[in-house]
Amino acid sequence: MESGLVAGHLRLRLPLPTARHHNHHHLLRHRHPVAAPAAPLRLSLPRPTPTPLRLPAALPLRPYLPPLRASAAAAASPAPAEDASVPKFLGVETKTLKKIVPLGLMFFCILFNYTILRDTKDVLVVTAKGSSAEIIPFLKTWVNLPMAVGFMLLYTKLADVLSKEALFYAVIFPFIAFFGAFAYVLYPMRDAIHPTALADRLLASLGPSFLGPVAILRVWSFCLFYVMAELWGSVVISVLFWGFANQITTVEEAKEFYPLFGLGANIALIFSGRTVKYFSNMRKNLGPGVDGWAISLKAMMSIVVILGLVITGIYWGVNRFVIDSSSVPVVERKKKDKPKLSLGESMKVLLSSRYVRDLATLVVAYGISINLVEVTWKSKLKAQFPSPNEYSSFMGDFSTATGIATFTMMLLGRMILRKFGWGVAATITPAVLLLTGVGFFSLILFGEPLTPLMTKFGMTPLLAAVYVGAMQNIFSKSAKYSLFDPCKEMAYIPLDEDMKVKGKAAIDVVCNPLGKSGGALIQQFMILSFGSLANSTPYLGGILLVIVLAWLGAVRSLDSQFSPLAKQELEREKMLKAKTVETTAQVVGTGNGSLQESLASDTSANGSAIKPSQETESTTPANGSADTDSTTPANGSAIKPPQETESTTPGISGHQPQ
Repeated sequence: MESGLVAGHLRLRLPLPTARHHNHHHLLRHRHPVAAPAAPLRLSLPRPTPTPLRLPAALPLRPYLPPLRASAAAAASPAPAEDASVPKFLGVETKTLKKIVPLGLMFFCILFNYTILRDTKDVLVVTAKGSSAEIIPFLKTWVNLPMAVGFMLLYTKLADVLSKEALFYAVIFPFIAFFGAFAYVLYPMRDAIHPTALADRLLASLGPSFLGPVAILRVWSFCLFYVMAELWGSVVISVLFWGFANQITTVEEAKEFYPLFGLGANIALIFSGRTVKYFSNMRKNLGPGVDGWAISLKAMMSIVVILGLVITGIYWGVNRFVIDSSSVPVVERKKKDKPKLSLGESMKVLLSSRYVRDLATLVVAYGISINLVEVTWKSKLKAQFPSPNEYSSFMGDFSTATGIATFTMMLLGRMILRKFGWGVAATITPAVLLLTGVGFFSLILFGEPLTPLMTKFGMTPLLAAVYVGAMQNIFSKSAKYSLFDPCKEMAYIPLDEDMKVKGKAAIDVVCNPLGKSGGALIQQFMILSFGSLANSTPYLGGILLVIVLAWLGAVRSLDSQFSPLAKQELEREKMLKAKTVETTAQVVGTGNGSLQESLASDTSANGSAIKPSQETESTTPANGSADTDSTTPANGSAIKPPQETESTTPGISGHQPQ
């Protein structure tokens, strides 16, 4: 190493070789007879002064550090700006924007369509002649669920034979074609294709309790529209869009931009609600005898078809002009070992842990409560707004208010969790349902004595019940997205790994389906037992009160278990972080000490190596000091140089002294 350092210094100090020097070198090696070769050789080699060699600053020590010290120096130095040449716009790479902006437009169009379809499907099945809100629980259980299962089986088969792009088109085009055909073909032909006479005979023979099941047959095309609108939300949003988004985005991009998609969804909800409101009020400007709802339906379905084609166009453009091998993340994802528990195994897991039982109660209670209130509220909504246009206009206002409330609650949700804790945040959703539910059912059951008071405010008990029910649906849905879902997911964190995996699987198998269908099953039983939804309203109110109180008790119990576990988890993380920092400090301190010791040893070694090399150079002017183009091992000892080396002094063929 010492000879290498000196040689490196000589490379920096000696003049470059000239043609005459090369000529002398050639003559010297082959010993050609040339007149007085030695005198020019001694005169042409000015001996460098040794003074610069004794200066430590002139020695290039850094490139010759051992590997450990070199890596430490590299870690200490700032990393070069690798992405300085990457084009950016507003601080975001243009390659990322080319993916995120089209995805945002696709998501906006899909949610815009979904809001129109969701409002329209309720108008069709609730306000149809011979139907009412009693059809909804039967429709969800006996039509929507089987068709959803059948569609997913068909989707699985198509996924095996079609490419991803062809599968996207094969799924979305039937939706677009159906909604267009419904507005322009099926709805105008409703009187011809609906078996009204057969439905009347069945209802007469079965009794009024079977109004809901018979209405499914009576307005089968409207029910088909209801199911297709529901499938648009579950298939086009969950399967097609999010599958495509997860395919072309990286994890870093998803963390940064996916939350913005959630805010964009509520903005789409606001604008689509205004659109429904506008087209629903077209009836006011039409003459008598004109089917205003048919015109409004054609206008809204035309928007759905156009935006559907826009969605497919964006998808085609992204696949053709944006996606390439460099923009699509190539990640090998290992399949998670998620246990597939049977129904019996899931029940054992739920019964074995109080913590998991409380968490399951939250999930089931929310699903049942929402269904109990929503169907009863829609039945009163039809009584207040029997016309399809009036019903649709109110649903437009409802969607806009839901979007605004959800957007606001999503912004406030983090602050509530941070300031008041898990218990308060988890209590808000059932508390809202309890207060608004008591007010809603009280106005329905005990509204007659309040009629004179309501008249002073220009309202009736029925209209007040409709508004209170709307407030309940708006705030419960906004609280679900902003508080209930985050609190539910946070509750899994303190569990041990085994219970975390098995408990979540048990809740997915048992509680989610039970919560979604439990409310519908309860309503079906009540309707068939008491003859109608109106007759079963008092009992539904009592069931809602019991379920929400059980929900609040489960929240209180879960908070008493969650808070200590969360504190322990937090303390454990702090201790682990402190240990990590301490270990890192020790490693860094040890590394710096060894680095300084190595630098000191190298400096002394270099200093001791300079003097012998200078003495050698002064005592052997004919040979000079040979350059050893060798490396230095980590221990600082020099490797024995080879016998023949490249001379650093032009014109001399040097040999390393033995």
